[in-house]
Amino acid sequence: MKSEKEKMIAGELYDPLDKQLVEDRIQARLLLQRLNASREDEPEQRNAILNKLFPNASSGLWMQPPFYCDYGYNMKMGEQVFFNFNCIVLDVAEVAIGSRTMFGPNVQIYTATHPLNHLERSSGIEFAKPITIGEDVWIGGSVVICPGVKIGDRAIIGAGSVVTKDIPADVIAAGNPCRIIRSNE
Repeated sequence: MKSEKEKMIAGELYDPLDKQLVEDRIQARLLLQRLNASREDEPEQRNAILNKLFPNASSGLWMQPPFYCDYGYNMKMGEQVFFNFNCIVLDVAEVAIGSRTMFGPNVQIYTATHPLNHLERSSGIEFAKPITIGEDVWIGGSVVICPGVKIGDRAIIGAGSVVTKDIPADVIAAGNPCRIIRSNE
């Protein structure tokens, strides 16, 4: 029988109040408190916290505090990924981010979602859909990326956009809902 954590990572309905998941979130929150309180003149301390919080990140990760996430271990990041101030990642399912991708301030990435049936929803169970963001992507400030979205390499997402559907590589897209504006080649 699968654990609630295994169900969560697999994108199945799971109980977010499971003891192991609650403990994992507490550990992430404690690391986030340390990260968000770290000083600019303490890069070694900040990097040590990032390495613990994001064991699946490559070199050159830069997060400008404050930053918030659910678990940290569900984020897989390439080299030289940059997050500006006040970003939030609900990493209930995997969030894969390619190398050299940049996030403006206040970007929100949501893998978590809830059943549409009100009886299932009121029971407290939930599920998630993974998000994939390619290499060399630029996500503008205050963008919301919804569960299950894939954004292709070298795409640019305009500030304030709500990304509800996949965006291909090499395009500029913006709006609510986010739509392709033109090619980026």
